[in-house]
Amino acid sequence: MSRLRDLRTDPLVRAVLLLDVSWRRAAAAVLAGAGALGSAVALAAVSAWLIARASKMPPAMELSIAAVAVRTFGITRGLLRYLERLVSHDLALRGMTTLRTELYSRLAAGRTEALVGVRRGDLLTRVGGDVDRVGDAVVRGLLPAAVAAVVGAGSIVLLAAFLPAAAAWLALCLVVASVLAPWLATRAAARLEREQAQARAEIGALTLVLLDGAGELAVSGRAAAVHEALARAEADLARATDRAARPAAAATAAGPLSTGLAVLGALVLGIHATTVGTLTPVELAVVVLTPLAAFEAATLLPGAGVQLLRSRQAATRILELLDAAAGPDRHDRGPGPGDGGRARTAPRPAAAAALGAAPGPVPVPVLEARGLSCGWPGGPALLRGVDLHLEPGRSVVLVGPSGVGKTTLLLTLAGLLPPLAGQVLLDGQPLVDLPAGRRSASIAMTGEDAHVFDTTVLENLRVARGGVDETTARAALEQVGLGAWLARLPAGLGTVLGTDAAQVSGGERRRLLVARALLAPAPLLLLDEPTEHLDRQGATLLDDLVGLRAPLVRDRGLLVVTHRLAGVEAADEVLLLAPDGRISARGEHRAMLSREDSAAYRAAWQHERQEVR
Repeated sequence: MSRLRDLRTDPLVRAVLLLDVSWRRAAAAVLAGAGALGSAVALAAVSAWLIARASKMPPAMELSIAAVAVRTFGITRGLLRYLERLVSHDLALRGMTTLRTELYSRLAAGRTEALVGVRRGDLLTRVGGDVDRVGDAVVRGLLPAAVAAVVGAGSIVLLAAFLPAAAAWLALCLVVASVLAPWLATRAAARLEREQAQARAEIGALTLVLLDGAGELAVSGRAAAVHEALARAEADLARATDRAARPAAAATAAGPLSTGLAVLGALVLGIHATTVGTLTPVELAVVVLTPLAAFEAATLLPGAGVQLLRSRQAATRILELLDAAAGPDRHDRGPGPGDGGRARTAPRPAAAAALGAAPGPVPVPVLEARGLSCGWPGGPALLRGVDLHLEPGRSVVLVGPSGVGKTTLLLTLAGLLPPLAGQVLLDGQPLVDLPAGRRSASIAMTGEDAHVFDTTVLENLRVARGGVDETTARAALEQVGLGAWLARLPAGLGTVLGTDAAQVSGGERRRLLVARALLAPAPLLLLDEPTEHLDRQGATLLDDLVGLRAPLVRDRGLLVVTHRLAGVEAADEVLLLAPDGRISARGEHRAMLSREDSAAYRAAWQHERQEVR
């Protein structure tokens, strides 16, 4: 029972089950592969019999059946091999698609803080190459092993019909080729994979840094250092390959050595049997030549063992990500305390109406932070003692210098990072205890480094809501000041923006991200530096946003973090962050300009106005 439990918890078994393999197709692939290699064994046996029998010059009619059988096995070998490739690769590709879809679905619905600390290059490797390796476990690992078992057993039975002693010797040599060679190959691959894992991850991450940040690295003068780090990682990879060469060479030699021993043993035993009269000379040819074809299946096993090892390691990386995203079992515990067991509702927001949402009342979410301290897991607290209240119809602006932790606060309020201290509550319930689907239905966040995809303007906007039509998309762009920009585009909403919007300016990119955030159906919006790169135009846009005058933000809750005070006058509450990560002043803009306890805010406001002048 314990072994069965261990098997069920094995990462490769779990990952293969996620492939949702059709075992009928798998059986068809095994039968086709066994038929192809079985045809090769039968071809060798029949050919040996035909050649030996023909040497005695019998009547041609005695050889006709064997001649037809040779042609038949020759044709079926190639035909069945082609069918096996079709079925097995179709099986693997379907499984990879299923696993990748399941991976995306679970990550989207899981604890997103599990993804925040994963480097983009490493994440790309896991959802790309690692998924392919798990799929290869079926087509290059499990299926070849099953085919080898079927063909090996069939060859032993065939040889036993002529000479049981030769069949027993063949079985022994097949065990050596099927166990020793795969063990040596797997041992070499294990050492290679163990030493290469870190180097491959480092190469993937550094390559992505070079591709995505080539311009920034060139300007900052850091490109040479990244190239040197990449060269060191590649050198580590090459040294690991060299160290694993000896056991790999031994594994490669084990197969031919076993084949030679099998043929030699069959020859010795066959000659003795022929001498004593228990085996005819024609049958001797069959006994000696059959092992040559039987080992064709065994030669697949070292590669299958290596593939299973690599697939298991890839499955481990995938399941580590899935398990981290899943976290402990969490359940929606219903309305929070004080609600009398009833969820509060409100009239349908104008934003939901603009997006074509279903009519009728919708829940009014309330987001609260109580004594919140936030930072990266395992790191120091960047912000401390934050109290905040956000609900539809209310706008809050958080102002502070760069690097103080404003973005970290947004990630924590969105449920992407766990609080270091204090609480984040959604409708009175701890945000981290709520399912990801409920969090994303209530809260939408866009970061200043949010990704712009290499597709059309319209499809980039549909990232927020898949059903956005062209009319709504144009309205959103006009509300953020991109109406004239859209009119100048060669294909309008169908214009392709290029990789991460490399073909648009920083200000246009930022406005596009704001428009995408406004199209999200969530009633609470968290915007990170929405007016960066916009100069004076940013104040007008921010004023429209925090004043909740734009149609797509009306009746919604809005939290904006920024490092400038221009445009915050219409906010319901402004929070000023000190460099030490604490709130030094808070309140309505005009009131803080006159309050004695808001001298820091008043000084910051006057200093910024002087800079503008």
